[in-house]
Amino acid sequence: MQLKNTLIVVNDIELSKKFYKDLFGLDVILDNEGNVILTGGLVLQDATIWADFLNSQIIHYNNASELYFEEKNIEEFAIALDNSPYEIKYVNRLMTHSWGQKVIRFYDPDGNLIEVGTP
Repeated sequence: MQLKNTLIVVNDIELSKKFYKDLFGLDVILDNEGNVILTGGLVLQDATIWADFLNSQIIHYNNASELYFEEKNIEEFAIALDNSPYEIKYVNRLMTHSWGQKVIRFYDPDGNLIEVGTP
């Protein structure tokens, strides 16, 4: 068995495609009516499809999982994030852990938690 993708639920597929392209450089591999596969194995699914499939309510900002990215030039990324056209809701701005790793944590437009850290 092999893990192939990670799926996150989004309210606005077009906004999410742009967000992940602009900030992370992820490109669309497949766009199929509310289901989008991006490079890196990230899948975006429209919230209405997901809610219908589960027959359950979507809980945004649930802090139950996190997308983790690594970036060598994290200071530059932090500046780009601050200067982006997106309204970024931070968990923490650029900080350094006691073991020396620098990280930023914030939410995507739909409340999916993202961490960007140095390798």
